[in-house]
This record gives sequence, structure tokens and C-alpha cells, in this order.
Amino acid sequence: MKFTELARSLKEGIKPIYLFEGEEAYFRDHAVKAVQGACALSQPMLNDVRVEGETLKGEKLSSFASDLYTLPFFDAYRIVRVYGFSPTEKEWESVLAPYAKAPCETTVLLIVNEGKKANCADLKRKAGVCYVDCGREDEETLSKWLAGVSRRKGVSFDGDAASLAIRYCASDAARLQRETEKLALLLGEGGRITRSVVEENVAKDVEYKIYELTQAASQRNYNSFCEILHDLMEKGFDEYAALSSLSSHYRTLYEVGAMKGSDAEVSKALGIKPYAVKKNREAAARLGRERTAELYQALFSLSSGAKSGEYTKTGALAAAVAKIFFD
Repeated sequence: MKFTELARSLKEGIKPIYLFEGEEAYFRDHAVKAVQGACALSQPMLNDVRVEGETLKGEKLSSFASDLYTLPFFDAYRIVRVYGFSPTEKEWESVLAPYAKAPCETTVLLIVNEGKKANCADLKRKAGVCYVDCGREDEETLSKWLAGVSRRKGVSFDGDAASLAIRYCASDAARLQRETEKLALLLGEGGRITRSVVEENVAKDVEYKIYELTQAASQRNYNSFCEILHDLMEKGFDEYAALSSLSSHYRTLYEVGAMKGSDAEVSKALGIKPYAVKKNREAAARLGRERTAELYQALFSLSSGAKSGEYTKTGALAAAVAKIFFD
């Protein structure tokens, strides 16, 4: 299930084994808090145990599995949280699979991982394990989640404002939570978060600034391009990064212009957001396939030449800007 479905699932009952896995730390942390809240421990010092997964090897793993049958003290449940746990297939089958088949009714085992490691058991496919996806969500799912977050803070998000906030925050749930709390304090109870409120009060993530830079390039908006590039340079962005971003952008324009299928299908194939596919397709259509290919080849050559020492990085970027705006 998705993280956003966990709260509803917990109302229906608490599972004996959960796997919270994904790169979004906010979702992992809040999934743990959701289970802790559902268990309502009165004695967390006694009944909420944390273990580091890297320590569970050999006899310690066997002892750990036995300890899972320990009964709680003065509570209905005992929570055991294991962080960074990546057993081999053999370790899982010989030690933990038997527990998963007959778990302790009063123990809730939480396995909290950033991601699956190579040559380790795929825990999310194991019988008895309730998998909760804590990876980055798409814009539509985040918009629905953000509506709930803002409602609990006493404010509301306009649809286009939520989409803009998500892009400004590079889909980072933790930052979206903080920004929503900040805007709720700013607007007060019953406040409405509009697009202009987001534009005025939410700082743009560097990733979004790079997106704006490449969009200004494909729209041939020279003044905007220079302003954004200057801002990025002040934040530590250098000429190599600018060349690489521009080269990658025009390669993507060429690819989306050539590919068939819906925005969602192209998004999945290329690993970029559907909104970006839509905007890039519009840019590719304006430029034309021949011009897009020409720009990509020229920028790739300049980027490679700068890295190999054939050109200075400043000269290569100046040449790239000239090619985009004045050729």
C-alpha cells in the first residue's frame, strides 16, 4: 500500500509485520508514528524497542527472532523497530520466515528501510509482511495529501497553488509539510493558500530553478535565462553544471518530440514527471525536430569539450548561450 493509505488501514486493524521502505524519510518517519499512535502505548520505555539492522547477524538474528515473542508490560502491544535491515534470502527463510508464519499477536515488528540492497531478500514480497511504499509520490497523490495536511492546519490550498508548491519543493514531503505550517501561521485560521501566496512565500528548490532555466532557454527568453543563471551561480551552480543541464534538456526535448504515447506513458519511460513531459513536448513542437537535434548535438559537444579541457568552462557556456539565443 501507499503511505497515504496507511492511516485508513490502521483503523481496520494492526498488522504483525510492516515494511516501511522508500527514499522519502518523511513518509518513513510518519509511518512509524502512525503505528505508534495506533498502538497507544502507555509504557513506551518498556514496549517500544529500536534495533539497528546491521547488528542482526548469526546468533544475534536468531536471538532477535526469539525475542519477538516477548510479551508487553502493561500494554496491549509491544513495538519492535528495526532500521536498515537487509537479511539475505537464506537468513530470511531460515530464521524469520517461520516467525512471519506464526507471529506473536502482541508484537508489532516495523522494518524501516530506505531501499532494498543488492543480494538481499526482497522483503516486500514475503508472506506475512505488510509493505508500505514510502517512495516519492506523483504530483496528483501529493496534491491530495497536501489538501489533508493543510486542512488539519486550518487552511486550504487552491489546486494550482498546491501544484506550484510541489514543484517549488521538488516533491519533498518534509519540506511541503514545513512550508504548509509556515503559510498556516502567516494566513491564520481559515486562510486560503493561492498561487500568489506560494510565489511570494515559498522558496524555489534548486531543481525547480534549473527547470526554469531550461524552460527559459527553450522559450528563447534571454533576460529571464540570464537572471535565473545568475541566481543559480550565487547558490554554487557552476558552468559545468549549467552546460550539463542544458545538454540534458535538449536531449529530453528531442526524445519526447520523437516518442509516441500519452504524457503518462512517456513520463514512465523516461523517468520524468508528466507535467514536465507536457511542457517539453510544447517546447519541442515550437523548435522543431531538426533544430532540437542541432542544439542537443552542439551543447553536448561544448559540455564534453569543457570537461576534457578542449574549451574553458566559461567560453563553452558563452558559446552555448550564443547558440541557443543568437544562432
